[in-house]
Amino acid sequence: MGIGSRNRKRVLIFLLVPILVSIPFFTDDIILKIISSLLLLLYVGFIIFLRDSLRLPNFSSTEKEIEEYSQQSGNEIHESDDGEGFEFVSPNKSLEVLSASDFSSITPRKPKTSFIPSDLKENFEKIASEKPPANISHDEQFAFILEKILTVIKEAYLAHTSIFFWYNKRKNLLTLEKYVSSSSAVINQKYVLEDDILSKIVQKEEPQLLTNITTNAESDVIRYYNTPQGIKSFIGVPLYYGVQIAGVLGLDSKESDAFGIETIYSLGRFVRVISSIITLFDEKFSESQSEQRLKSLLGILASDKKFETENELYEAIENSVKNLISCDAFTFVYFNPHEQKFKTSKINNKTSLKYIGENLEIELAGTLVGKSILSGMPIKIDDTSTLELPRFSKSEDLTFDGSFLAIPLTYDDQNYGVLCFESLKKNVYTNADVAFMKRATKIFAYIVYAHSTHSVLKGLLSLDLDTRLMNEQAFKESVKKDLFKANKLEVPGALALIKIDEFLEEGSLFEGDPFPKVLKTISQILTEEQTELVTIGRIKDKVFGVYFFNSTTKDIFLWAEKLRIKIARKPIAVVSKQTTFTVSIGVATASNRVDIDEIIYNADLALKKAIEKGGNTVKTL
Repeated sequence: MGIGSRNRKRVLIFLLVPILVSIPFFTDDIILKIISSLLLLLYVGFIIFLRDSLRLPNFSSTEKEIEEYSQQSGNEIHESDDGEGFEFVSPNKSLEVLSASDFSSITPRKPKTSFIPSDLKENFEKIASEKPPANISHDEQFAFILEKILTVIKEAYLAHTSIFFWYNKRKNLLTLEKYVSSSSAVINQKYVLEDDILSKIVQKEEPQLLTNITTNAESDVIRYYNTPQGIKSFIGVPLYYGVQIAGVLGLDSKESDAFGIETIYSLGRFVRVISSIITLFDEKFSESQSEQRLKSLLGILASDKKFETENELYEAIENSVKNLISCDAFTFVYFNPHEQKFKTSKINNKTSLKYIGENLEIELAGTLVGKSILSGMPIKIDDTSTLELPRFSKSEDLTFDGSFLAIPLTYDDQNYGVLCFESLKKNVYTNADVAFMKRATKIFAYIVYAHSTHSVLKGLLSLDLDTRLMNEQAFKESVKKDLFKANKLEVPGALALIKIDEFLEEGSLFEGDPFPKVLKTISQILTEEQTELVTIGRIKDKVFGVYFFNSTTKDIFLWAEKLRIKIARKPIAVVSKQTTFTVSIGVATASNRVDIDEIIYNADLALKKAIEKGGNTVKTL
């Protein structure tokens, strides 16, 4: 077997070593010896240096070791052509190098930052500054705040539903107040305590935790859904108001083991917040309600207004009682002394539901209001949907379900009316409300009694107390007799209506009300015009009626013009000032007529034409 070229080179290199070693033995020259020793030293050291720097794997190793070295180095090892060595073959034939120009195109890496939307501030302020709806009650304000708290609780614990119930110990009921849920199957109703999880919270007065509710047991354990929801976990805690349980806060989830003991402690903090809010609302509501009630009572007590008509009385009572107790519909039932009947005189329905109308006669037998009138006792109904008796009349057709309260107005053992309140909510009115209204409405009973008595006495009189002229009723009765006589005798007749013109601008110049002075002066002028054939009366507040027996409209027109001028030129002293006032007059014929209302109607049309002309005018019809 021949020697390879690589090995021949090795032999030739190695032969230089013995040559350099033998030179010192064949010469006596010390310089040659030193030179040969130095060359030998350098040559041997050079060989050792090259050997260490170009060390290759041990080619005496097994093929497996060579293959492992090839995989680690990334090069392929092939046996040389002469079969005496190996060659390393790189897989990359061309060398790739990055230059400075390659780095200039690379964008510098920015530090990582959170994405901030452009409307972040607006969205936050919208949530943080959300205002409750306007014109809502204290209960609705609390429900608004409670809903926000339940929303936070639901999102914080990733719950399916967060829900709050009130507990009524007297009736042993749980009433759903508010909930926030991913489902629309929650039932708004009351729940009698049974053996479900909510009832156990109240009965044991301690939190309850369920971590794995089976599908078959869900409808029995969770009662506030109308269909199964796949609830797996539930947690509920009691809410205390004072020392007693007032409500229940609950959470449920469709995941098993969604809640733990730590959740109970965490919910305890939310319960404390809710109970504090209830306390604040209760104190604020009590104070504001007391202020409103006091203001209402003082308002009607401080009023020195004289109720000239029933409508003025109705308005005053309605304005006073609306702040005494909350209601969705108010009805004032008044005893009309002239008709001797109880009728609905004032209706205020704040809802869009169908309700009764005014002037409905109350049926005393078989109705709630009738029972209140006959017994003189208040009537309180917590749920009108269970009523068998109608409220006002057997013919009424109402869809107004909720709470009903009737407070009779009795004075001196006589009933003068009933205040009726209705609410769309059930169980709204309490015994404390009834006791307060009984005491508060005594003043209303006296006011209604005084007005009713005044109305009866006024009806028995034939004179107007302010002018000493005939009142409307006496004037009509007297004219009817004259019309009958004129018709039998076939003589003419005429009627004049005289109205005092408005004097708002003049009235603003005086400190007091000038009307009584004007009324007295004009009534005196009319009295001076009265004869045996003239009947004069006060028809309305500012309107006088004058009937002329055996006179034509032409004659009365001339008389009316003279009267108009006389009044306009008459100075009237009001306080320290002198002023004048005018009247408008409408004249209508009464010949061949016996219906006084028809004659007054025609004269009133003529009067309106005079007023449309700007007043201080006489018109005939």
